[in-house]
Amino acid sequence: MREAMRLALREARRAAGDVPVGAVVLDSAGQLVGAGRNERERTGDPTAHAEIVALRQAAARLGEWRLSGCSLVVTLEPCTMCAGAAVLSRVERIVYGAIDPKAGAVGSLWDVVRDRRLNHRPEVVAGVLADECGALLTEFFARRRD
Repeated sequence: MREAMRLALREARRAAGDVPVGAVVLDSAGQLVGAGRNERERTGDPTAHAEIVALRQAAARLGEWRLSGCSLVVTLEPCTMCAGAAVLSRVERIVYGAIDPKAGAVGSLWDVVRDRRLNHRPEVVAGVLADECGALLTEFFARRRD
């Protein structure tokens, strides 16, 4: 998953003017089927989080909203919207880098994806290249404060 996270980091670095979060979706064979980065500022769309962009692209490429067998790999722990989208799209696995103690919904602030009341609960792999993912965010916010 480290190589997939590197692809997500590449996407994050392309999030010009927005919080640098990147995401990729891999199919069951490990092939890239979706990629995205935060685009809220560029598009004016409050739902244009990296995960949503990547999930939409994967669904379009696969011709199916059910992303069974797929993995969502993202540089920052998904928020409630993105965690919910991952559950509803039926991804098999969510892999993330840095934790988000202020808005994370995959174990830190909330744990949407492991709620036993849901009919689908993806596997979670946390902390992949966490330092590198976190550093990208720290640098971004430090530049904004200057």
